[in-house]
Amino acid sequence: MSGPDKPKVLDEEWSDERVKSHLPEQTGGGADYTALLTAYRAMRASDFERFVGFFVEAGGEVNATSENGETLLDLVSQHRKSADYASALEQAGAKKNAVAGS
Repeated sequence: MSGPDKPKVLDEEWSDERVKSHLPEQTGGGADYTALLTAYRAMRASDFERFVGFFVEAGGEVNATSENGETLLDLVSQHRKSADYASALEQAGAKKNAVAGS
């Protein structure tokens, strides 16, 4: 939280521990999609790329889907400035869900 006594910090480098703190306690199903979405919203692309590596290493599924059947790669691909995020997901084996695009 920023305010008069706490200046807003932009483009802060995250430690591995901080990146790993976004990993879900348990992997599978909706928890995986939610963890990926939360990390995407919170992290710079370079930190997100590290997160995805830790996530996969911990057994997370990069092709987990939302309630609508959409993978995070489907969502990220709709955003103009998300090429680095999409690349990190693709390098980890993420695919777009053809059903979501129909």
